[in-house]
Amino acid sequence: MLAAATAAASLDTAFAVRAAAAAELTVLAQAKAGKSQCLTPAQRRSVAASGKVVPLSKAIRAARARKTDVVDARLCKGPKGLVYLLTLLAQDGKVTRATVDATSGLLTDGG
Repeated sequence: MLAAATAAASLDTAFAVRAAAAAELTVLAQAKAGKSQCLTPAQRRSVAASGKVVPLSKAIRAARARKTDVVDARLCKGPKGLVYLLTLLAQDGKVTRATVDATSGLLTDGG
């Protein structure tokens, strides 16, 4: 019985990892299509140092209010300015996406 539960948990984890990878591919496809353009590490450091965006930790706190863990985060240019695109993993294994306004730290959609 324990072996079956362990195997089921392993399958759930593998599914969640694949779903997170699929979500990341979606972000990359959107970036290529011009819907969002994610910043490079150097650009992220520059913007963060300028104080133009809230720290990533504030964006993560906004997402965790929905009882999820952040498994990936990107700072991107959206139609209305900079946003954090977060990939979230809920306790039930469901992977979702959320957008947090990078200037205010407020959750704008998803999750």
